[in-house]
Amino acid sequence: MGKLTTHVLDTASGKPAAGMKIELSMLEGSGWKKLKSLQTNADGRTDAPLLEGAALAKGQYRLVFDVAAYYRGQGTALPDPPFLDRVPLRFGIADPSLHYHVPLLCSPWGYTTYRGS
Repeated sequence: MGKLTTHVLDTASGKPAAGMKIELSMLEGSGWKKLKSLQTNADGRTDAPLLEGAALAKGQYRLVFDVAAYYRGQGTALPDPPFLDRVPLRFGIADPSLHYHVPLLCSPWGYTTYRGS
């Protein structure tokens, strides 16, 4: 059974990014359909897979991570406007029977991602 998961690591502090807001959308036609909004737990992960089983379909997806709001909530002084605000990651699911793990490693000044396991 396939599933989609994520986690967020705060590379500025070296800790999981607890409490970061995330939105998941899927591309339908020429627009994005919002599937859910959620927040990371104390481990920087979501409590359950974002999608799994029949809910995970082949297609284009987008995760939007609310990076600036997270750092403001941590008491980090950010410029106005912040260098990074809401970070969108667009990716494809080619085989919905597989596990797709899409992590975000971030600071107020940069981010990286990869397909994890």
